[in-house]
Amino acid sequence: MSGLAALLAGHNKPDVYQWHSAAHVPDVQHAVEHAGWQFVYLDGWMVEDKQSWLKATAAAFDISDPPGDSFDALGDSLADVDAGDREGIIFLWDGWGPLARADEQAFSVALSVLGGRVNAERGGRFAVILRGDGPRLDLPELPTKQV
Repeated sequence: MSGLAALLAGHNKPDVYQWHSAAHVPDVQHAVEHAGWQFVYLDGWMVEDKQSWLKATAAAFDISDPPGDSFDALGDSLADVDAGDREGIIFLWDGWGPLARADEQAFSVALSVLGGRVNAERGGRFAVILRGDGPRLDLPELPTKQV
């Protein structure tokens, strides 16, 4: 079972993961939604600063009151994001490397904000998948191959 399938089936707990899959976004979205989860996508290949990341993330989650330049405000907004009748939310952040390389501190705080939502007790299950290459991270890896 691939790591994504194991996550969607509840065999892996929601967390912040790295994933080195070349699967097309529509295929990932289909798999996620077919399993009963909500899919949220961020194309981060052109995001290299805090402001751009906050804006892009707020747009990805369709947050009506953008967080401006505040990670805390985004964290508060993400706390209100609810999976509703879905199994949970999968946030696929494609291209996390540009922000991690250009602004290590902003990237670190972004991971902290997302990790806070992963560990929140309300709003349903929430998992973050960082896809693409970037600096070495101490995060669990979602396997791409069947085991």
